[in-house]
Amino acid sequence: MERRALTRFAWLSILAAVLTIGLKAGAYLLTGSVGLLSDALESLVNLVAALAALLALTIAARPPDEEHQYGHDKVEYFAGGFEGALILFAAATIAVTAVERLLRPQPIADVELGIAATVAASLINLGTARVLLRAGREHHSITLEADARHLMTDVVTSAGVILGVGAVGVTGWAWLDPLIALAVAANIVHAGVGLVRRAAGGLLDTALPAPELAAIRGVLDRYVREGLQFHAVRTRQAGARRFVSCHVLVPGAWTVQEGHAVVERIERDLRGVLPNVTVATHLEPVEDPVSWQDATLDRVDVPT
Repeated sequence: MERRALTRFAWLSILAAVLTIGLKAGAYLLTGSVGLLSDALESLVNLVAALAALLALTIAARPPDEEHQYGHDKVEYFAGGFEGALILFAAATIAVTAVERLLRPQPIADVELGIAATVAASLINLGTARVLLRAGREHHSITLEADARHLMTDVVTSAGVILGVGAVGVTGWAWLDPLIALAVAANIVHAGVGLVRRAAGGLLDTALPAPELAAIRGVLDRYVREGLQFHAVRTRQAGARRFVSCHVLVPGAWTVQEGHAVVERIERDLRGVLPNVTVATHLEPVEDPVSWQDATLDRVDVPT
């Protein structure tokens, strides 16, 4: 699937957010529950995040140009970080509202109708999250995965709110309602911090995850057994695109054609174990001391 086609999943998330905001806002207006208000605020964040995801996926789908020769995939990390920041803002808003209500507890009304509306909203979020998570993993989109995980967090917190509001309706303990809202805030802080950290890692060119590094090492080890050597093996990821670079050290007596043939094989094999990968190799004679001066990121030139 082309990257541009992924925007349809963002539109699905936007539609789900609009529906759940209506249902949860109605639940709050019916009951006056601050727990349900916190749930509605999180759905409002979902809508803003879905709009940000739509923008990010639209930009990421643009082809490379003169100013962005490696493409626009990294914009997805900005969307993920923005969504994480929104989650943290929502958590702070919920916590302030909950503390105020804890100091001045108020009874809630129409518990059954409020719970029914929230259950319906949660089912919408659950179905949408499953679709987005599957698409995000299949197409390696951090934006869709972030949106899906946010919606799953919403489902979990809604479940807690439903149980808590139900308990308030049964016991009449109004102070339970703001405590539930505080628990919601704590839960979504955890989700928000995780999204911000992942987005920051992508912007800082964090190496590929351990299983993918192991796959790369498995390919290179096969050639090591054939007598080749490697150094300066580096990896990074930009959205769905992976980048791998390495220096390939071969016997100096090889012809250009022989060296070219082997690096073509190496690049082909790496593309076979990693999806959406761009591989860059640098050929060097193993006997030349200069070949070993560029093993680090910044080459160390030895005076001659």
